[in-house]
Amino acid sequence: MRSTKKLLNMLEIDIPIVQAPMAGASSVELVAAVSNAGGLGSYGCSRLSPAEVIDLAANIRAHTNRSFNLNFFCHAPVLATAEAQAAWRARLSPYYAELGIASDGAPAPARAPFDEAMCDAVVAAAPKLASFHFGVPAERLLARVKGAGCVVASSATTVAEARRLVDLGCDIVVAQGLEAGGHRGMFLDMDIGAQVGTFALVPQVVDAVNVPVIAAGAISDARGAAAAFALGADAIQPGTAYLLCPEIKLGASHRAALASAREHVTMLTNVFTGRPARAFVNRLVREVGPMSDVAPAFPFAANAVAVLARAGETRGSGDFTSMWAGQAAALAREMGAGELTRGLVADAFARLGKLAAGAPAAGAKR
Repeated sequence: MRSTKKLLNMLEIDIPIVQAPMAGASSVELVAAVSNAGGLGSYGCSRLSPAEVIDLAANIRAHTNRSFNLNFFCHAPVLATAEAQAAWRARLSPYYAELGIASDGAPAPARAPFDEAMCDAVVAAAPKLASFHFGVPAERLLARVKGAGCVVASSATTVAEARRLVDLGCDIVVAQGLEAGGHRGMFLDMDIGAQVGTFALVPQVVDAVNVPVIAAGAISDARGAAAAFALGADAIQPGTAYLLCPEIKLGASHRAALASAREHVTMLTNVFTGRPARAFVNRLVREVGPMSDVAPAFPFAANAVAVLARAGETRGSGDFTSMWAGQAAALAREMGAGELTRGLVADAFARLGKLAAGAPAAGAKR
């Protein structure tokens, strides 16, 4: 934790915890609760328009005068061919027939890459932290974001990605372990077999870069938080831990999956969006994935699946719903976001203090 004080000062927060930005589940109430508790509340903006981002920032500021984080996707635009999308709809056609719906339903909200219009919105919103996934924006856009006074962070899933992010101008690196829920932040190497677990990745990233490091993945209670801090993380970024908080927006199927979570219930899959992401295993993951060669490029796979998800949810089924969660989902507990924020770090530090107090003196026989 060589840079924890630096990180706290950079972000103007009291507690070294950054709530993971979870697009679709984020809420203003969640952001405000975490920030008002002394941590950094985050909102995943990948599904929002520039105008919505500006309105969102104003709404957050109406609920808290503390720092907050807005998060954006930086994937390279890729067009899915008509043939690829037709093949995907054909693969899903039995489910459309089963649910009695048309396969050409309205598309899901787009996950647009960070562009000039969104950069304008971020400059206007001026969050304390602007964080990114799948790399960082183009150099000219990143310069504008930093010029607006924003601290910049992005996710690294390998040491090579961490070094690259620092070279590109990131002030903070989020070391995202294989255990983390939601989309992998991978951008240099798309081989999921090369991905690294949180507690192997964090110390290697800490050794490799000279900026603060935030640990993400499998941090749902004080034990995971203490382990991350012991390995050198300057802060933690829990996501799944917050999914049972009353402030979050979560569908009934997703909440039920969390409430009954057990070991080995999540898996990396591309069937929901076309890009690897960790989610609860449901019918779509089992029968079409987990990794499908037919799924079109991100984010185009999402359109066809979203129609199924909406139809399933109206019938009380999560068979086709993307229920993002990390491997430590079974450790999530129902409590307020502010209480969780304060307690998670305090309990982690208490555990580290007890371990230090019980450690043998240097040179003592064990």
